[in-house]
Amino acid sequence: MDPVGWWSVVRFVHVAGAALWVGGQLSLTLVVLPLARRLLPPEAKDRFGARVGRSFGLLTGAVFLPAQVSTGWALAWHKGVTWASLAEPGYGRTLAAKLCLFALVMLAAAGHGVAHAKGRAAPARALAVVSLVASLGVVLLATALPAT
Repeated sequence: MDPVGWWSVVRFVHVAGAALWVGGQLSLTLVVLPLARRLLPPEAKDRFGARVGRSFGLLTGAVFLPAQVSTGWALAWHKGVTWASLAEPGYGRTLAAKLCLFALVMLAAAGHGVAHAKGRAAPARALAVVSLVASLGVVLLATALPAT
């Protein structure tokens, strides 16, 4: 495969991973969990929600996060991004903001998992909302970056 084709594959994996992550959050939040709350008895709803969350978390840790970090690093390297260039106006600062927001998303998602595991529903819900909204922000910032 020629270099241009290779970078198209890397970019596709990066974008598809982001789409699956954000789409998964939206699907769970807007479709799956509300439906479970309406159709399942309380004990089954709680068990189902915990299992869905655990599965999504495992998928995130095993597939999504490694794919996003490795392809993101590769794309930044290909674009010639350096630590110093992250402070420069335009591409650098936009990418820096995207990386900071991505870190916030991962921290909020991890915090959501911990809060949920400890039975702290209100903080878990708040952290889920933070993770989802910040994920949408990451996607918004990504659209401002030119293709590499």
